[in-house]
Amino acid sequence: MQTTIHPTAIVDESAVLGSGVSIGPYTIVGPQVEIGNGCEIASHVVLSGPTTLGSNNRIYQFATVGQDTPDKKYKGENTTLVIGDNNVIREGVTIHRGTVQDRGETTIGNDNLIMAYAHVGHDSVIGSHTILVNNVALAGHVQVRDWAILGGFTMVHQYCSIGEHAFTGMGAAIGKDVPAYVMVAGHPAEAKTINAEGLRRRGFSREEISLISKAYKMVYRRGLTLQEALEALIELREESPVIQPWIDSLKSSSRGIVR
Repeated sequence: MQTTIHPTAIVDESAVLGSGVSIGPYTIVGPQVEIGNGCEIASHVVLSGPTTLGSNNRIYQFATVGQDTPDKKYKGENTTLVIGDNNVIREGVTIHRGTVQDRGETTIGNDNLIMAYAHVGHDSVIGSHTILVNNVALAGHVQVRDWAILGGFTMVHQYCSIGEHAFTGMGAAIGKDVPAYVMVAGHPAEAKTINAEGLRRRGFSREEISLISKAYKMVYRRGLTLQEALEALIELREESPVIQPWIDSLKSSSRGIVR
């Protein structure tokens, strides 16, 4: 496949472009940017480095990807952004590189949809198959695990984690960790139920969803402490490995979980 660069685009001579890459009008590709095979970069995009894009990503107009963080601790260190394959980054999205105070790298996996005007802050880690709906705002150091969906205008505080298959309602303000499978909503966010519809769509069996619902009640309905709930989940894990993400969420929580 042939790589095409619009005559009005500015591509630094040090940038590395794979085969079949398309660069649209007035887009700027800075130094230390690597763009994988088959990527489509629309008009008026700014790509700053050090940034690495995998294959077959599509970035829409007015997105700013790989820019320095506004974190006041950042002093121009050589931090990075790494993006995997098959991601769609819509209009006006901003994604910042890392800081040396943390990982030094912002990381985005594969097959994600990041919708218009969402922001991914420095040192954040986004897994694969996630959806960030319009105007989601992730502060620095946030983790969003595989298959999570964040509703429009969701705000996530620094160092919070969103678990696998979790779902956040529109405008949720999240200041604590959201365990795997849990649906939260509100300002501040509160746990509502499990993301049963999302699990059905992804092929979880009726028995698995029932077991995940049972785990939810252990954590949120029985009045157990977090440690007591964790012990109960470890016992429940003998029935199915789908309980393991619950256990991992509770064990890794550093800010406490949304209740």
